[in-house]
Amino acid sequence: MINRVVLIVMDSVGIGELPDAHLYNDQGSDTIGNISKVLGGLHLPNMQKLGLGNIDGIKGIEAVEEPEGCFGRSLEMSKGKDTTTGHWEIAGLILDKPFPTYPNGFPKELIEEFERRIGTKVLGNKPASGTAIIQELGDEHVRTGYPIVYTSADSVFQIAAHEEVIPLEKLYEMCKIAREMLVGDHAVGRVIARPFIGTSGNYKRTANRRDFALKPFRKTLLNYIQESGMDVCAVGKIEDIYDGYGITKAVHTKNNMDGVDKTLEYMKMDTKGLIFTNLVDFDMVYGHRNDVEGYAKALIEFDNRIPEIIDNLKDDDVLIITADHGCDPTTESTDHSREYIPILIYGKQIKKGVNLGTRKTFADIGKTIAEMLNIKADIYGESFAKEILK
Repeated sequence: MINRVVLIVMDSVGIGELPDAHLYNDQGSDTIGNISKVLGGLHLPNMQKLGLGNIDGIKGIEAVEEPEGCFGRSLEMSKGKDTTTGHWEIAGLILDKPFPTYPNGFPKELIEEFERRIGTKVLGNKPASGTAIIQELGDEHVRTGYPIVYTSADSVFQIAAHEEVIPLEKLYEMCKIAREMLVGDHAVGRVIARPFIGTSGNYKRTANRRDFALKPFRKTLLNYIQESGMDVCAVGKIEDIYDGYGITKAVHTKNNMDGVDKTLEYMKMDTKGLIFTNLVDFDMVYGHRNDVEGYAKALIEFDNRIPEIIDNLKDDDVLIITADHGCDPTTESTDHSREYIPILIYGKQIKKGVNLGTRKTFADIGKTIAEMLNIKADIYGESFAKEILK
């Protein structure tokens, strides 16, 4: 019997373009494969032991003869390639229509209404790199006190502000106002607070980011676990992605290694159900900035922590490592990429060396977790629990 699943999402660690990648201008994207190609190899021995290099079609990672875990990859059934879409699908929710995006900035009437509600003008209102726009408009922001509004290729309404100009609580309040406004045709996936510090020419984003997501439009795996009397312990931005819906405990994190530390803290507690972790640095710090070497180092850093995670697994625990989309740092684009995600599974009650092949939807992960926890969950997906349980 499985009492607890530790689900770790390596944010943006894709493993190759999906068949429909051309619809998203993501031909050739392969986050892990291209990083390995550019750097002349990528050594991730602990994930390799679990079967990372044995996944069908993966490039840049060597296979092992006898994987210690089960392994596979998955297509994304939902439309889109953003964090919310990927995480919702993992938990059994499929999006037929992608969240709206704004390649030319937000409509004038929308911005004017936002300005009216927050009582001040805004700067920006265009797609931009978050690190670039604070260098471009940071001085004007500090001088005027006007918040910086921008978007990306993803469905996001982002508000950047210097912490000494607009205090965090006020920035979060602005985000809540935007979230209330952005419904219906303008229901973006996330409103994101992007605080920064520093001086002219040297502005730097802080760890005080907050995501304000839409509430899922129906129950996900998380709700069914919660309703069964079990725990749903959210680590990192998981609480934000699901708008707290179906979550019993939550902790936010400063970086990937803090995320691993907080995951281990929950693992050492006597919890049952799900520990659900998002490690955001791969995406936020390295993928979006096209930092190939930084991305590789972050992968190695996480890989080095896997033995510690495995050592803390109880006999009735299962570890699942996966991703939510790609963000290939080797391409010209600084945005997410439409890619397969890896699936690695390990535990005392899990078989070794089972190739799960290519799943049709990320939701198979959620359906499998529900079956392993012996929970009836009315969510999308097909469980592969019987294939992997001893």
